[in-house]
Amino acid sequence: MEINFNKNNDGLVPAIIQDATTKNVLMLGYMNEEAYQKTLDSKKVTFFSRTKNRLWTKGEESGNFLQMVDVKNDCDKDTLLIIVNPVGPTCHKGDDTCWAQKNTQTFGFLTELENIIQSRKENQDDEKSYVASLFKKGINKVAQKVGEEAVEVVIEAKDDNDNLFLDESADLLFHYLILLQAKGYKLNDIVEVLRSRG
Repeated sequence: MEINFNKNNDGLVPAIIQDATTKNVLMLGYMNEEAYQKTLDSKKVTFFSRTKNRLWTKGEESGNFLQMVDVKNDCDKDTLLIIVNPVGPTCHKGDDTCWAQKNTQTFGFLTELENIIQSRKENQDDEKSYVASLFKKGINKVAQKVGEEAVEVVIEAKDDNDNLFLDESADLLFHYLILLQAKGYKLNDIVEVLRSRG
């Protein structure tokens, strides 16, 4: 891999650290050629510390290493993306990331939808909310809706109307997310089960 360590005349390139599983950015550090080579050799992310003026393997004192999974170079060949499996928190202050954010996996819009469903579950007195009314009717009604939507997906899968198939698929997924929360779970719990089967 060609890396331009001399672009800024200091022999350093930025190294963005990303969690291999959650895809969250954990921190930013700097590497010189020696730190990069040590990272490749040891599979533990090593930086050049500008304050200590020496190589510094993340976790050398705390034990919170960053186990390297992959390295990518940007289009200008002067910024690295280091994909890692973190061992413990990444920030020296004890946080998961250097931006004081939890390093939890999210699923974009589906996570937003889960948060809305959770809000409706917690506020079942909202008479205008369809989701709140389902929670209020209990687990049997929620499970019944999932069953009904699943049957409708199967029926539409046998026809040639793609729009109806996608509409029913969306209804099934939506009601399944409701059922998960009715049982006290979220999508991430299902992902963990699937990952464990790998």
